[in-house]
Amino acid sequence: MRIRLARTDDLPVLQDIERAAGAPFRELGMDAVADDAPPTIEQLTEFHEAGRAWVIADESDRPVAYVLLDVVDGFGHVEQVSVHPHHARRGLGRRLVDAASDWAYEHGLAGLTLTAYTDVPWNAPYYRRLGFRDLADEEMPDGLRAIRRREAEHGLDAWPRVAMVKLHVN
Repeated sequence: MRIRLARTDDLPVLQDIERAAGAPFRELGMDAVADDAPPTIEQLTEFHEAGRAWVIADESDRPVAYVLLDVVDGFGHVEQVSVHPHHARRGLGRRLVDAASDWAYEHGLAGLTLTAYTDVPWNAPYYRRLGFRDLADEEMPDGLRAIRRREAEHGLDAWPRVAMVKLHVN
């Protein structure tokens, strides 16, 4: 499987991946997360046109995982990383985060940020294993603070969440 930039014809597939990747949240009693709508085609198009949407494609060149990267506060911000459950536990998420990190480094950004659920094994605990650390409230820059506020308004704070950072190491 290879990483490549997402193409326009991939965008509906990314929505399908997102729906499938949300299903395991139901097993944790997080039905609202499982039922949350995937990014719209318009939202996905913005990442695609900016060159900040990557996929991992299978042998038939069909995406099975993806990452969306934004730029916030001088960092690459991982807006979403999702792996279809049929392809989980194969290191695909790590490969996508590494690709996002490489892009951020090449573009002079300080590292990566993201937000995650603290108690979901494939969220904050996973990202800690990838070298991210939790940000205390007083460390959080304005743009990331605004993202957390929007997440709370969307109801995502019904379960404990955290903002995380991984700095580039030269």
